[in-house]
Amino acid sequence: MSAGLRIRHAEPADAAGLHALFSEAPAYTGTLQPPYSSLDTWTRRLSGMPGHVVQLVADDAGTVVGAAGFEVLQHPRRRHVANLGMAVSAARHGEGIGRSLLAAAIDTAERWHGVRRIELEVYLDNTAAIALYTAHGFEREGTARAYALRDGAYVDVALMARLAAQS
Repeated sequence: MSAGLRIRHAEPADAAGLHALFSEAPAYTGTLQPPYSSLDTWTRRLSGMPGHVVQLVADDAGTVVGAAGFEVLQHPRRRHVANLGMAVSAARHGEGIGRSLLAAAIDTAERWHGVRRIELEVYLDNTAAIALYTAHGFEREGTARAYALRDGAYVDVALMARLAAQS
């Protein structure tokens, strides 16, 4: 991992970096982000982010090389739950960026937003991500069949969740 890597909250000025990250085929095929989203879409998203949504970026000397975000659910009986998503630039896989982003997202959700359960969906063929999530305390709770359209085919995902330690 680069000595200049910082995990921080995304700012509207990060729109171009997030647009570039999610324009990479591995990012949009590995997440639910649509391909070919516009820079304007990212600018609007970052400018109008509600308080129950947190978007973090991995910044390496001014370049966005990864992102992790979560949304705290707003249903009164599910406000203890957040749904997580993340991506790392394909050129930077294997450098520990995902590990740093995930640790920061978990810490922020649990210690600062009162989240007790973090949920995520991950494509079954994304074994590296499944290993990362498992190493951070996520457990597989099931499979959602034909969950999402990816490159013309409906694909399955693992449903995973992490429960915060009771204090």
